[in-house]
Amino acid sequence: MALRIDQDHNRFRQIVRGRIKRDLKKYITHSELIGRRGKNLVSIPLPQIDIPHFTFSPHQRTGVGQGEGEVGTVLGSGEPQDGTGKAGDAPGAHILEVDVTLEELARILGEELELPDIQNRGTKNIASDKDRYTGIARSGPESLRHFRRTYQQALKRQIAANLYDPTNPKIIPIREDRRYRSWKVSKQPQSNAAIIYMMDVSGSMGDEQKEIVRIESFWIDTWLRSQYKGIDVRYIIHDAEAHEVDEETFFHTRESGGTVISSAYKLSEQLIQKHYPPGEWNLYLFHFSDGDNWSQGDTEECVQLLRERLLAAVNLFCYGQVESPYGTGQFLVDLKDVFKDEEKVVLSQIENKEAIYSSIKEFLGKGK
Repeated sequence: MALRIDQDHNRFRQIVRGRIKRDLKKYITHSELIGRRGKNLVSIPLPQIDIPHFTFSPHQRTGVGQGEGEVGTVLGSGEPQDGTGKAGDAPGAHILEVDVTLEELARILGEELELPDIQNRGTKNIASDKDRYTGIARSGPESLRHFRRTYQQALKRQIAANLYDPTNPKIIPIREDRRYRSWKVSKQPQSNAAIIYMMDVSGSMGDEQKEIVRIESFWIDTWLRSQYKGIDVRYIIHDAEAHEVDEETFFHTRESGGTVISSAYKLSEQLIQKHYPPGEWNLYLFHFSDGDNWSQGDTEECVQLLRERLLAAVNLFCYGQVESPYGTGQFLVDLKDVFKDEEKVVLSQIENKEAIYSSIKEFLGKGK
């Protein structure tokens, strides 16, 4: 019975997985999904799936098997009902909340967007405990009993005690014959990644633009966490000056000053030099802005910082330009002219929430 239940459960999970994959673009562009996130799970509403249940025919008639009947009543006879009655006002859809792990969500995202696995280059800093089975012990949990060694030990004992009968080769292990796999715990270095998010919070970046950044960063985090064992995330906001902040402040701060983009690039370089040696970390820079920089001179300084300092240290630099009625959008044009042949630079124009889907694919599609 348990096996049948497992089969049914797995089949249901496959149906759910297929439905999520089919509607992934819808989930990506809606921020409600982020609000349903737990520590390792995301609760996804699936109103299209009905729980199996019995239903009655809409053409029921009175008669034998359907109500009171008497001897001699002809099967299937009866007067049709008049169809009168009060219409219901309850919705017909059934909303089913399904918990999906972030790991499974990342796999679905990777399959649907055809994202390649990342070829990481970092080597250490975060170590995990790894169990290695190295020998045989006389005691241990039954789940680790070594059946072949237990059988051999019982056979040796019976032969030595002259209890073994070749014509009736029955081997019955006793407590002293049991052998168990033993292990030791070793430290194993894991590849790590650091993500530095930078966002323009000047007056031209409104709530709608920040919501787009929040949604896109959630999916970027989900994918990168599936590729690395350790993730460090830093947040930098900037207008005319740059500051490192926490996640809550990052998505809810709005300033009224101008925009000096180079201030964010300088601060990210300081974080890398202080905390993330490039030989040990996989580094990702994501910058979101409406493309309105203070001056052409500051844009040239940004280009110089990227060329001479940042690109050599990172796996990927991604710039997402979020459409704003107040931004000029010139910064994206300038970066395209300068870095059109640079593989580590990925540029994306995000016009609205519907463009998040293609933007994620542009950012993560190179497998770096």
